[in-house]
Amino acid sequence: MPFEITRHAVIAHLIALSFVSAAALSAQTPAARSTPPRAELILTNARIYTADDGQPIAEALAVSGGKLLFVGSTIEAMALKGAGTTVIDAGGRTVIPGMTDAHAHLYGLGVELRQVDLTGTKSYDEVIARVVAKAATVAKGTPVLGRGWDQNDWSDTRLPTNAALTAATPDHPVLLTRVDGHALLANAAAVSKARVTVDTKDPEGGRILRDARGTPTGVFVDNAQDLMESAARGGEALNPREVLRNAVREANRWGLTGVHEMGVPPAVVGTYEAAAQAGELTLRAYVLLSGDSATVNWAMSKGPRSALFDGRLWVRSIKLYGDGALGSRGAALLDPYADDAQNNGLLVMQPAWVESVAERALKTGWQVATHAIGDRANRLVLDAYASALKAVPTADHRFRIEHAQIIHHDDIGRFATLGVIPSMQASHQTSDMYWAGNRLGVERLRGAYAWRSLLATGVIIPNGSDFPVEYVNPLLSFHAAIVRQDADDFPAGGWYPEQRMTRDEALRSMTIWPARASFQEHVLGSLTAGKYADFVLLDQDIMRVAPELVLRTHVLQTWVGGTKVYEMPTR
Repeated sequence: MPFEITRHAVIAHLIALSFVSAAALSAQTPAARSTPPRAELILTNARIYTADDGQPIAEALAVSGGKLLFVGSTIEAMALKGAGTTVIDAGGRTVIPGMTDAHAHLYGLGVELRQVDLTGTKSYDEVIARVVAKAATVAKGTPVLGRGWDQNDWSDTRLPTNAALTAATPDHPVLLTRVDGHALLANAAAVSKARVTVDTKDPEGGRILRDARGTPTGVFVDNAQDLMESAARGGEALNPREVLRNAVREANRWGLTGVHEMGVPPAVVGTYEAAAQAGELTLRAYVLLSGDSATVNWAMSKGPRSALFDGRLWVRSIKLYGDGALGSRGAALLDPYADDAQNNGLLVMQPAWVESVAERALKTGWQVATHAIGDRANRLVLDAYASALKAVPTADHRFRIEHAQIIHHDDIGRFATLGVIPSMQASHQTSDMYWAGNRLGVERLRGAYAWRSLLATGVIIPNGSDFPVEYVNPLLSFHAAIVRQDADDFPAGGWYPEQRMTRDEALRSMTIWPARASFQEHVLGSLTAGKYADFVLLDQDIMRVAPELVLRTHVLQTWVGGTKVYEMPTR
């Protein structure tokens, strides 16, 4: 009995306490209760595509401290309005999460903005004319650099020789990088300055194009480009911070709030850090270090770093190379090129190196992303990853293959099996489709740019542009993903249209999937309360307008961390 009496007494005491607590709470004044935070910014009257499964569409959002405080209805968002809140009426326009280019060369874009722009040239003569115009503005002997030519856009689609360029520019070393960055054209002055002769051997993973006598004709493919580095010295001095500022400004203009920066040395990382420290990095940079041995050793000694400078900089991935590019016939193929029967492409790095770096990365927390375009390169990289993962079993490693353009049908399912992310660029398909069949033949095209086949296995596909290889505008990749047509709506019905993405998938490929591919999905990629307030205001609804109108869409405003970093000028 004593125990029962004690137990009942305790229960009665607890019940009495609960009544007292309730009475005390009810006696509190409203001011004493928890006060909801007040928003610094509220955007209303919008059609918001959130890329969040829990709430795919909303009409308002609220921002506080650089992060999303609320996403939902206007009535609820306005409940967070305070005396100092800025309220923006979007006028019914479309808002999407800030777009991330999952494969780009941001610093390279800044450098290119200072060079001769050769993109869109329709003939070799047009290339030469642009170079001559630039050469006339600099002193004799000063190197002239350019980028963007693509012989596949000319009436003569053979790789050029340097004879005409040499005749037009005898007083300057000229080095012109192909649009894909995997070949360059040098005039005689540049070849001479680099001391390349008939006796110079092709480096491993590179090729010097030659005439019948073995004399270099001016085109250097993949690793052979390194032979020409000395010829570029003595050119215009560049301010690294200015280079990066210009590139970031251009990216913001197109609605980019994030970029996966591909393959840079430690010095460029330092430029990013300085820019972020100074408040000049108005986007979120996920930096992948170059895969040379010195940089890899530097990375391993430093360790991966995330969300530096209020989430403006991540340095936690290493970029390797499997092969070259399809346009310059450097992509490594299992069988020879259909239009070059003696050529299977080039391995830029040996698979043993890829496996070695991948194994070291798994032990130290680094991600690895490897460029692979041809079906042979993709297979070899998958093999290297598989060996590394067998040696160092690791969950959630998120290794990537960049481009994954041509995949043998036996290898498509291996991405999901190994947990490897195919990071692809939809605009490459619309650039390459005119001539890819000539390179590959019909059968191999079934595994080319095979988005639907890959998605069907359960993987994600982060999208990008590879700019400055392609244009910066991310809507070009969105449009290509949903219709597989170029900007002129060619071909009718789309190129191998069964491989298209849905619009929802295409939006995800530019928002939440790049975030997932960079370990950022908890803070980026969707308009979800608690994540960074990165969003874009568009003048058209890209999720509902006719496909042919998508590329007429303009970015009205770009916001990063609740701060407007771009606004379209009023006319």
